Amino acid sequence: MPFDSDDNSGLVAKGRSGDNAEPVSVSDLSARLKRTVEDQFGFVRLRGELSGVKRAASGHLYCSLKDDKAVIDGVMWKGNAGRLPFQPEDGLEIVASGKLTTYPGRSKYQIVMERMELAGEGALLALLEKTRARLEAEGLFARERKRALPYLPRTIGVVTSPTGAVIRDILHRLADRFPSHVVVWPVLVQGQGAADQVSAAIRGFGAIPAGGPVPRPDLLIVARGGGSIEDLWSFNEESVVRAIAESPIPVISAVGHETDTTLADYAADRRAPTPTAAAEMAVPVRAELAAMLGDFGVRQQRSVLRPLELGRERLEARVQRLPKLDALLQPQAQKLDDLADRLKRGLENRARDGRERLGRAQLAPSILTRAHRDAARRLAAIRLTPDLPRQKLVRQQERLDALARVHGSLDPRAPLERGYSLVQDADGRLVRRKVEAEKAGALSIQFADGVLAVGEGHTAPAARKPARRKKPAAGGDAQQGLFD
Repeated sequence: MPFDSDDNSGLVAKGRSGDNAEPVSVSDLSARLKRTVEDQFGFVRLRGELSGVKRAASGHLYCSLKDDKAVIDGVMWKGNAGRLPFQPEDGLEIVASGKLTTYPGRSKYQIVMERMELAGEGALLALLEKTRARLEAEGLFARERKRALPYLPRTIGVVTSPTGAVIRDILHRLADRFPSHVVVWPVLVQGQGAADQVSAAIRGFGAIPAGGPVPRPDLLIVARGGGSIEDLWSFNEESVVRAIAESPIPVISAVGHETDTTLADYAADRRAPTPTAAAEMAVPVRAELAAMLGDFGVRQQRSVLRPLELGRERLEARVQRLPKLDALLQPQAQKLDDLADRLKRGLENRARDGRERLGRAQLAPSILTRAHRDAARRLAAIRLTPDLPRQKLVRQQERLDALARVHGSLDPRAPLERGYSLVQDADGRLVRRKVEAEKAGALSIQFADGVLAVGEGHTAPAARKPARRKKPAAGGDAQQGLFD
């Protein structure tokens, strides 16, 4: 109910007329708010501009999403942040998918992001242009860096997916034009982890020693099929561009179709419009029979890998049904990050305060002399007078008198003087109910001046003296029944 303006300044909290609501704790209120927000906003998609992007030492990603009127905090846990296909930066416009929740430790709400995507092709192109200008300023795309391709390479290294159509096209064209030894480094060409695998494969080919058990390629082909800008984004990553530019082996970039252009094309020694054209650039023409044998080999390889693909798909489908560990540890992980930061600041502040107190502390003989003089003065002021033990005796006497009054009020014979009586059976047991009296037959009734026998053959027992009560223990206040 609303507060009464005339009664809102009380010193002690008290209930109001018609108000039966008990005050709740801060933790209880925070838990209710958390459940309400998560139930109402279990899945949301937000579009906004990234701000304050920060990766914690634990691998979690913290940021803010804002537009021209509002801002909301966001967090992405380590597992999802490690699978992002691009590097989040301040100023990027993205679309985040996840759920809203609250963080009671700071009394704020936030979005826990499961996915993060660039907000449309325009934002993606803006990020691409920004990366291109920066790498071009470093000279990675300079024409003088380009090298001539070998005329007849004995070994060709191919960096692509082993199960896609691209590798089949390259092998088919190489076999058709001129049989060559091909070494395929299988990688992902799209999605999370593709850029890291492609750059690692390029550097791996360059690290193969000449004359070793694995032949060192004379030429590299980095290839994948066509697709949208999102599909080809792995070949726009800085790690792939730098790996191509630093490769000691000449590189042909064959990413996408003729109209597709990536940053890998600028860094490579030669750009091919298609993967097939890359194979044509690599070797001269030979017989068509070799092309048929190469195609059979590709089909055989596909047949062997098909059971593995089916098994992998079934395994991934089962993994998707398992609960995510990140979802179970989200609050604890975020709290751990917050406490670690607070601990670091607390230790620094404590050390600083200690240094300041130590610098201010000065121990001099005059301080000790003054403290001794003050203590001696206080000791001399204390005097022991007879009134002190006398006051204690008076308090003990008052307590004894009070116990005597209580003892008199508990005398079991006192109720008999006021008209009450005590009923007993032949064995001397107290009779408290009518049913017990009917069963007993012979009774004795004790009055203040004597005992009266009721029933035949009954002899009145001698009047019992009240039992002497034991002195209660010090501080005890237990009281027995009326006739016990």
